[in-house]
Amino acid sequence: MRHPVSRLRMRALAVGLALAASALVPAGSAGAADQYEWAALGDSYTAGGFVGDPLPALGDASRDGCDRTTDAYPGVVERELAEFPPGKLVHLTNVSCGNATIADIATAKQKPISPVQPPEGGWPAVDPQTQRAGLGDQTDIVTVGVGGNSLPFGGMLLKCLERGATGKSCREYYTNPPEGEESIQDKLARVQDEYIEMLARVHQAAPNAKVITVGYPAVLPETGSSCNRLSLTELGSITHADVNWLRDDVLKQLNSTIKRVTDFFGDRYVDVYSSSVGHDACQPAGTKWVEGICGDAADYWPAKLPGTLLNCGLIHKRVTLVHPNAEGHANTAAHVERAIRIALLER
Repeated sequence: MRHPVSRLRMRALAVGLALAASALVPAGSAGAADQYEWAALGDSYTAGGFVGDPLPALGDASRDGCDRTTDAYPGVVERELAEFPPGKLVHLTNVSCGNATIADIATAKQKPISPVQPPEGGWPAVDPQTQRAGLGDQTDIVTVGVGGNSLPFGGMLLKCLERGATGKSCREYYTNPPEGEESIQDKLARVQDEYIEMLARVHQAAPNAKVITVGYPAVLPETGSSCNRLSLTELGSITHADVNWLRDDVLKQLNSTIKRVTDFFGDRYVDVYSSSVGHDACQPAGTKWVEGICGDAADYWPAKLPGTLLNCGLIHKRVTLVHPNAEGHANTAAHVERAIRIALLER
């Protein structure tokens, strides 16, 4: 197998040549005189889902099915960066969207799947996030938190739940997959290629922006045996061996892939994994920064997962599927805020 760095260089060169051949956005001076422009792009780990109040509010005609919320990290950071430096506003445009893939950031229309008050016929497709955010030569900061849905991590988690319930190995399934299923090695290689193209296109759309990528937190414990397999408020039926595999061979490798591509482009990577170790989904309430398969969420969030037998209402919980809670977003916000402050000082 070709070394990841060699593969990255070859793919980046190919993408760079292709984009260079397609009229690049002319460079100019970034930022309006009276404010900095920050665009937040990403998936549900950026949008928030069930953390805080819905944005737009329930019943608002502009709701788009993306499940952005007030206490997700972009909103927390925006409140902390009300003015930076004093007298200059940091203006946030948050177009993150639950279930977004890497392709949905810059090249593909996304069909949102929010279970919260969907319109008859489902949510209409939304444009790529770079387009929705209006990226341009006046954009100062772009943060991007995406990658998990491109594996897809959520789908793998459900497969591990299913196999764990019958004593089968999830690791074996993705290491030696059946016909039609990618191996984990192939998934990560594809994600790297997609991330390269995405970052290249972000830079193309916002040529003067400082680009900051955001990794994923420690949603899984450092020792799989610390999980209670009888508890859906943790990781449910996923075997302890598969918890260890998901942590080391999937989540950590995904973060490494994101960081490797980020470093190659000369951008800044925000590590939220290290600071969140010990606050995973298998910790008790009050310690965990990530809810389990079922967890605590506002009443507007569903208790049942459509198309499955999962019903968290039976234990008086909501379907949270291993996503950060308010404390998790607050931790991510602290690291993202620091990265943005450094980036703005470097302008």
